[in-house]
Amino acid sequence: MESATEPRKVVVLSAGLGVPSSSRLLADQLAAATQRSLTDLGIQSEVEVVELRDYAVDIANNFVTGFAAPRLADLISAVENADGLVAVSPVFSASFSGLFKSFFDVVDPKALEGTPVLLGATAGTDRHQMVLDYAMRPLFGYLRSRVVPTAVFAGPQDWGNADDGAQRGSLADRVERAGRELAGVIAEAPARRREDDMVSLPFEQLLAGIAAH
Repeated sequence: MESATEPRKVVVLSAGLGVPSSSRLLADQLAAATQRSLTDLGIQSEVEVVELRDYAVDIANNFVTGFAAPRLADLISAVENADGLVAVSPVFSASFSGLFKSFFDVVDPKALEGTPVLLGATAGTDRHQMVLDYAMRPLFGYLRSRVVPTAVFAGPQDWGNADDGAQRGSLADRVERAGRELAGVIAEAPARRREDDMVSLPFEQLLAGIAAH
């Protein structure tokens, strides 16, 4: 296991469109569960939660120009260099949202190979819960990511009122299990060396690393 002095970076993406959105609520719960589990394993972590709707214009412009605006480029870099990823999308027309797919279309398709990923989805009816297995898992299978077994779907009944404890408890159980699984996979792998880490290395060490490849 890595030293507790080496924090792991977890990037959490929510493709929700509303303010507030159930996708963001689920993303926050998954982020918290993952961080708690990493702490239980003695691993420090840094969690960044991102609303993809804030990048919608930049993503569209990227398709037109072929270049990412600085802010979008920073997000892409953060995702590509993360030790773990939580990806949550609302369901539209029996699939993930166009915004969700568009973002991953501008990410290097080889960059997420082996990256631990936890999937989540929200919808207005439970009939859409199979989107996790029939749309989202295939996408990350194509990207060769390491998707954890438990994916979390949240429907209307999961956001019930205060006296609906059984349903909300069921969602909480799934969230905690998924968070433990993602934390476990992150813990198994060495911390990723990021661009900032490379820049801080002496020139001779950087040159030696390049020569080794």
